[in-house]
Amino acid sequence: MKEVSRYHPLLVTLHWLLAILIVGALTLGYFVIVPMPNSDPRKIGLLMLHMAGGMLILVLMAIRFIIRKSTSKPREATTGYPNLDRIAPVTHYGFYVLVVLMVAGGLTTAVLSGLNLIVFGRSGEPLPPTLTIYPSYLAHGYLAAIMAAFIALHLVAALHHQFVMNDRLFRRMWFGRRGEVE
Repeated sequence: MKEVSRYHPLLVTLHWLLAILIVGALTLGYFVIVPMPNSDPRKIGLLMLHMAGGMLILVLMAIRFIIRKSTSKPREATTGYPNLDRIAPVTHYGFYVLVVLMVAGGLTTAVLSGLNLIVFGRSGEPLPPTLTIYPSYLAHGYLAAIMAAFIALHLVAALHHQFVMNDRLFRRMWFGRRGEVE
């Protein structure tokens, strides 16, 4: 595959859309859904949004992975420190793994607790008094914390590249002419 100066426009679109969706899902989960009592009738609507968002994130991540593997991409960004450079692919592919595991944990919790029927099937049943009895729910929470740490690491690394190293990293993941690199 030829080397280009920027990522494919669809990949760029998915990157930024997924960034918004993932941060939104984490924020909704941590700061709105978890603190809200399960007896609050508004929680079912918020869970529907959170769960549908999680499924959408999974589908978009799968599409993004396929596009990333099948399109030309820029040369790997380097820091000049080989040990640091080895972390980049771990975090990038780690996002894919975390999304799959988080959706699996959420889906498992939904099925085990009956949330899928309550939220999407509109069974009329109340939410369970607590979800903390399900190991998959606890795993979902721990994975969310790991995802937040990955996002922070990704953001710090991108800002370091852009403003400390001055290598114009943001340009690669934005729209514009992709010109071949020789």
